[in-house]
Amino acid sequence: MSKLEIDIDYIAQLAELLQRTGLTEIEIGQGEAKIRVAKQIQTVMEVSAPVHQHAPQLQAAAPAPAAEPAPVSDAAHPGVITSPMVGTAYLAGEPGSPPFVTVGQEVHEGATLLIIEAMKVMNSIRAPRSGRVTKIFVENAAPVEYGEPLMIIE
Repeated sequence: MSKLEIDIDYIAQLAELLQRTGLTEIEIGQGEAKIRVAKQIQTVMEVSAPVHQHAPQLQAAAPAPAAEPAPVSDAAHPGVITSPMVGTAYLAGEPGSPPFVTVGQEVHEGATLLIIEAMKVMNSIRAPRSGRVTKIFVENAAPVEYGEPLMIIE
């Protein structure tokens, strides 16, 4: 049985390609040897509860009040629009132009919200539904990751 020679630099280049393109897996084969590079995608839902500070009590403690419901993080909001790819987000069609949308603006389904440049290709991100833009998370010309919240439409 022959020993498999591994080029660590080549594997690092494949991993970088995964990161740049938003792909989750690449497999390459030559003869019987195969190299598979994959990244594990985890969905993390962050819920934070309000923090209360209490002064030390010298008397017997009263029963604790009923817990308040934890606020829903922006990433878990039902109206959040997330990035479908890794790239650079542009809020306007070209430098100096007004942004496609602003907070408080009504948008219709299919309207362009922003553009994400990935691998020299400009990808229009369109509104999946009609509603009002209530929050924009990204800044113009900022890098974005796959699944990163971009804005909220309610």
